[in-house]
Amino acid sequence: MTKTRIEVDHVARIEGHGDIHLEISDGQVQRCEFAVTEPARLFESMVRGRPFDEVPYIASRVCGICSASHTLTDILAIERIFGVRVTERTRALRQLLVYGSFLQNHATHLFVFAAPDFLGHKSVFPLAQSDPALFQQALGLKALGNELCTLVGGRSIHPITAVIGGFTHEISSDEYLRLAEKMDGMVDFALAAVDLFNDFAVPGFQTQGDLLAMVAPDGYPVIGSDEALFVRSGTKFSAQDVSSFIEEYPVDYSAAFLAVEKEGRRPYFASALARVNASWDQLTEPARFAAAKAGLRPPEFNPFANNVAQAVELVDALVRCAATCRALAADAFDGTSEPVPFKVRAGVGVGFTEAPRGALFHRLELDTEGVVVDATIMTPTSQNIANLEDDMRTLAQLLVAEGRASDDIQLEIEKLVRAYDPCLSCSVH
Repeated sequence: MTKTRIEVDHVARIEGHGDIHLEISDGQVQRCEFAVTEPARLFESMVRGRPFDEVPYIASRVCGICSASHTLTDILAIERIFGVRVTERTRALRQLLVYGSFLQNHATHLFVFAAPDFLGHKSVFPLAQSDPALFQQALGLKALGNELCTLVGGRSIHPITAVIGGFTHEISSDEYLRLAEKMDGMVDFALAAVDLFNDFAVPGFQTQGDLLAMVAPDGYPVIGSDEALFVRSGTKFSAQDVSSFIEEYPVDYSAAFLAVEKEGRRPYFASALARVNASWDQLTEPARFAAAKAGLRPPEFNPFANNVAQAVELVDALVRCAATCRALAADAFDGTSEPVPFKVRAGVGVGFTEAPRGALFHRLELDTEGVVVDATIMTPTSQNIANLEDDMRTLAQLLVAEGRASDDIQLEIEKLVRAYDPCLSCSVH
């Protein structure tokens, strides 16, 4: 009997700490686990007993990259309970804030975490030396995301201007126009990034799980829609009913909960790839053309294509945000962004946004004083781990059948983990 054991303690170039445990016996994968080793952070318990207006700022601390998404998702849950309807202008600003996080996250993931895998490096530092122009442009793109979050949200992380019903501050028309010009100036680099990541060789296999993304009748939604879609099964559901469609469960080797689609207990992947599959026709024209040129069209179920999908979303976000900034400068949106009045009341509501890494749900229950009775957070990474483990097993089995050495198998499995762009700190919220 031949037995191979692959153990990776603290996978490099991902957010947070996680281990890979893989055992192969007589050509068959016998054990495949992705263990999140982060300690529990207990945000759901932390907000219980807190007044509603404190909760978004506490929840934003779940993540230092997608903090805007956590803030806005809690705000949406609270507004759902209070029956708040915001203006078109506020909705535009919220979209800008989410896209600021997309620019921050995707630039970091693609060029700092993922690119070294395909360029033969163990870290980003050799890339900075071998191609300083590429490295500096990537940093510039992340810096632009930071600037967008700062100008719209008041800070580059943990925004403070987004509140129930609107925003407490807005920048000037001239600042919006300056941002739009900066967005325009980065589009060519983002288009080149799509080509770059499409040129990287990846294993040819498909996930057997489903894909989950927000959808809307018109547009490429990242906030503002309450409808979610399982791409493969075609199942649509309201975010308010998320607990009827998604089931979380614990495992004894990991600190994170895992998740499956309740019907059939099928794992799934919430991600940029899911969004592109669900709303490809609604991408901006430059992004859709770039995706088509890269061969990224629905249906696409190779999880490695998530890297290309994130690059496509960089193009889409830049084009979309430039247009939004110009519209804001021209007062083309109805209403102001000043917070609308509301009345505190008891109830249950679910906030739903597309964080950079995928679908994000916050469920809040408030009492008559607006104090939190119960809270549940479902982050993209915690939803994705079950599907990641299935994909790791499938890929390892394919590589074993090809006669690949254990070092090669380990490298390809690590590439797959990074293609998922996990945030393990978020997963133990």
